[in-house]
Amino acid sequence: MEKRYKASITGIGSFLPKKILTNADLVKMLDTTDEWITKRTGIKERRIVDNGAATSDLAIEASLRALDDAKVLPSEVDLIITSTITPDCLFPSTSCFIQEKIGANNAGAFDILAACAGFIYALSIAKNFIISGSTKTVLVVGAECLSKITDYTDRSTCILFGDGAGAAIVQRSNGKREIITTHLFADGRQADILTLPAGGSKLPTSHETVDSRSHYIQLKGKEVFKIAVNNMIDVIIKTVSKNNMKIEDIDLIVPHQSNIRIIEAAMEKLNLPKEKAFINIDRYGNTSSASIPIAIDEIEKAKMLKPGNMVLLVAFGGGLTWSSSIIKW
Repeated sequence: MEKRYKASITGIGSFLPKKILTNADLVKMLDTTDEWITKRTGIKERRIVDNGAATSDLAIEASLRALDDAKVLPSEVDLIITSTITPDCLFPSTSCFIQEKIGANNAGAFDILAACAGFIYALSIAKNFIISGSTKTVLVVGAECLSKITDYTDRSTCILFGDGAGAAIVQRSNGKREIITTHLFADGRQADILTLPAGGSKLPTSHETVDSRSHYIQLKGKEVFKIAVNNMIDVIIKTVSKNNMKIEDIDLIVPHQSNIRIIEAAMEKLNLPKEKAFINIDRYGNTSSASIPIAIDEIEKAKMLKPGNMVLLVAFGGGLTWSSSIIKW
C-alpha cells in the first residue's frame, strides 16, 4: 500500500506595508464619515503600499519570515504556490518572482486565483502534494496589493480594501499545526456579484475599459453580504460534521476578514460568542487571500493557542468561491 503522509504548517510569517490609510484620510477624499465606515465594515484603518511596490515585494518579505520561523532554507523548498488576484503581471507568475528573489532555485512555482478563499485553496493543494509523498516542503503564500485595483472614487468599495501578505511553510507532519482537513467550494453562476471586469481576454485593455473604470473591483454589496453569511454558516457546519466533530470542539474560528457585520451575523446565527472568532479587520481591512495567513501569524505570535487546540479557517470570495480547513495546533 502506498504510504500517505500527514501535512503540517511548520512556519508562518506575514508582512504589511508601513503606510496607513485611516478612515480620517478617506473622509478627506470622499463624502463619508468615520462613523459610517466603522458601522458598516468594522474597519478603522488599512495598510497601503507605496506606488512603486508590487505584490511580490510583500510576498517575498512574508516568505522569508515563514522560512525563518520553520528553520528551512530556500534551497529546501520543493514548490511555491501563491494565491493572489493582484499578480505583478499576468505572466510570469508571482510565484516565479518570489522564487528568484528568495533563492528557492529547486522549487516549482505557480499561482492560483480563488480570490479571498485562495489561501485555503492553496493550502489544500500543498497538503495534497505533501500527503502524496511527491514533495517534502511547500511554500504557500497569500499576497495582495488591492490598492492597485481599488477605485478611490467609489465609496462603497474603496473603504474596504488593504494590502498585505502572509506565508506558510507546509511539510510532512511534525505533530504541530497539522492540517486535518480542507474543503473547497465554488458557484460560478454568481460570478458577476464580485468581479474585476476588464484586463483579460474577454475585455482587453482599451480606452473604453479605462474610461469606464472597468479595471477596478466591482461588487454588489447586499448580495455579497447575504450569500457570505449563509455560506460561512453552512461551510462551518459541514466542516465540523464531515470530520465527526461538534462546533464546541473548535477552539477558535479564523474567518477571512471581509466585513465585521458578516462575521458577527454568522457567529450569532451559530449561537457562538463573537470572542470565538479572531478579528483584526479593524487594523488591516480586507486583504483578500492575505487575510487568513496574516491572522494565523498574529495568533501564533500572541501565543493565543495551546498544542492540541482545534482551529477552523473559513473564507468566502469572488468566483464565487469559499473554503475551510481545520488545523490541530
